[in-house]
Amino acid sequence: MGLTLTAILLGIVEGLTEFVPVSSTGHLILASKLFGYDPKTWEVFNIVIQLGAILAVVVAYWRTFWAVGMGLLKGEAHSLRFIRNLLIAFIPAAVLGVLFKDQIDALLESPVPVGWALLIGGIAILVIERTAKQGEATGIGDLPIKTALGIGFVQCIAMIPGVSRSGATIMGALAMGVERRTAAEFSFFLAIPTMMGATVLQIIDHREALATGAGPVGWTEIGIGFAVAFVVALAVIRAFVAYVSRHGFAPFAWYRIVIGAAAIAWLSFG
Repeated sequence: MGLTLTAILLGIVEGLTEFVPVSSTGHLILASKLFGYDPKTWEVFNIVIQLGAILAVVVAYWRTFWAVGMGLLKGEAHSLRFIRNLLIAFIPAAVLGVLFKDQIDALLESPVPVGWALLIGGIAILVIERTAKQGEATGIGDLPIKTALGIGFVQCIAMIPGVSRSGATIMGALAMGVERRTAAEFSFFLAIPTMMGATVLQIIDHREALATGAGPVGWTEIGIGFAVAFVVALAVIRAFVAYVSRHGFAPFAWYRIVIGAAAIAWLSFG
């Protein structure tokens, strides 16, 4: 498979899966096995195209960020609580991500845990969907501190490849009584500091490859992947919130169960 086509496919995978509860990292790991490319060769590429997905959140919710920014300048309490909740939720992953970075990186080297994480995570989503009590519609700034912190700790589970950062945070929020739309949007906003932090750490680790042209995969492929991830993620974000507000998360759970079971069978007997 050519470099350009691989870049496009990986950009699509990143954009489709980053903000829905199916695990973008898990899908990229399985994609490397399925498409037969060397994941080490595309390591820097996968890091940088995440920024395209982050940019999609900023563009999709620019009015919210503008309002919060203006509110901060005016000292408005709601804007201050909005930022407070995001920072509080970000802290657990920031601390554990730095402390256990080597162990986390080691988990990324094997596709086998991904299949099990997808399967078990799908079952967990079905259970939470059926048992969680729907809260009233509210805003990010209206969530209690303990809820924001709880979501932050749940996000740490997603350090296991295949769990899904968005899946962990959304389901954790639902289990704590947060309404579906608010849970999804909180997950989107929390992705910005979380993914930026993780990306910065990876960029530091791979600074030599980046400085010399990103290794075997060049900046042309990275630019293509970044653009594709941005466009696809932007479309997914807008459609995802509208869909789950009306229909819930069960289809994503069944998708995880099917893909997880297929991956386990394929990796075990293929």
